[in-house]
Amino acid sequence: MTELTKTAVFCATACLLVLAAVVVDPGSVTPEVFSDQGEFFYPEFKDPQAPKVIEVVDYDEATATARPLKVEFKNNKWSIPSHYGYPADAQTRLASTAAALMELRKDKVVSDRVEDHASCGVVDPFDQGAGLVGRGKRVTLRDGKGAVLADFIVGKEVEEGKGFYRYIRIPGQRRVYTVKTDADVSARFEDWIETDLLKLSSPEIRKVTINKYSINEMEGKLEGVERMTLTRDKDGKWSMSGGGKLNESKTMDLALALTGLRIVDVQPKPDNLTQDLKTDQGIRVSAESIMSLRQKGFFIIPPGQLLSNAGEIGVESAKGVQYTLRFGEVASGSAAASAGGGSGSKESGSSASERRYLFITAGYNEALAKQYAEPGKEPDKKGSDLARELQRRFADWYYVISGADFNKLRPSRRDLTAGVAPAGSAPPVPAASQPGI
Repeated sequence: MTELTKTAVFCATACLLVLAAVVVDPGSVTPEVFSDQGEFFYPEFKDPQAPKVIEVVDYDEATATARPLKVEFKNNKWSIPSHYGYPADAQTRLASTAAALMELRKDKVVSDRVEDHASCGVVDPFDQGAGLVGRGKRVTLRDGKGAVLADFIVGKEVEEGKGFYRYIRIPGQRRVYTVKTDADVSARFEDWIETDLLKLSSPEIRKVTINKYSINEMEGKLEGVERMTLTRDKDGKWSMSGGGKLNESKTMDLALALTGLRIVDVQPKPDNLTQDLKTDQGIRVSAESIMSLRQKGFFIIPPGQLLSNAGEIGVESAKGVQYTLRFGEVASGSAAASAGGGSGSKESGSSASERRYLFITAGYNEALAKQYAEPGKEPDKKGSDLARELQRRFADWYYVISGADFNKLRPSRRDLTAGVAPAGSAPPVPAASQPGI
């Protein structure tokens, strides 16, 4: 090969290399791991009103159990199938949740490794083969036909610049992203239901009767009986039976506990008991009703009186509505119940983790409505209408309240006074003289 030919070959090779460098620019190629960064997770999901079902599954590492919650729009109403079809107040919350999830982008890819899922908290709570730690919250939105609109596993919080970031993964995929979002998708039953359980405001409360006692089932008698009545005049000043200076803060705590009462779970009553409670004839004694009531800590005694193993509280409102809240057995799932507390155990109520069954009834008293009405005015129908609505609502369910609310609703005389025993107050009734049950 001549020198001229060699030079020509070298020049041609150099030109080809230059051309290749121009055409194939390493700086313009995006590595596959970052190929979807910045994209929407579900670009076809554009209508926040489209979801008709939301399923949220949280995981409790302490008990190694998944806690599912499902809210669904069916038969023209929202309900919670995971909690016996209890009515849900979900339309606004679901729309806001859907809007927040709809806007999620894949802000930053952090890992493509399954081994990193636990440290990011994005292990699927349904994954049977995974370990017990690092499981996330799975959130699934579906339309009215059951088609998936969005499906996420929401993991741990992550510090990343300004704003609030979380690790997020799509089920069935390895890739983990950090996503800027303040969406708070709750798996708590109480966050999806009507919050105003009693439909009672603090200024409406006129009288509160606290009847504290516990039932000794072995001996068939009441123990620890303490009864007190708080009355409120038209000027808003409270007084207590037996005298004594009231602790205003504690009295206010009681009123707030009543008006802000929240339920954390429910269980349905048997049909025959429900039907009895929707009439004014009272509970008919049947084996099914007695067994159901007893399992929850409630007892029917002659002549048809209903007692509860942790006492009760009565409330009168300015509208003439009378409420009775009866506190039953420690509810399953609480610390005490799992530790062996059950029917027949003495009531303690000292732990905020001891959730309690609650049996609520409501009725209308026209004489009270007239008594509490403004001078010269007849009571309207709002009280009787409300009592009828509440009667039908309460008839269906045994409610479960938190241990904290249970304690607030059962203050002692010592709690409610300023610490000075009232002169001439009645001594406690000896246990031996209590009526049998």
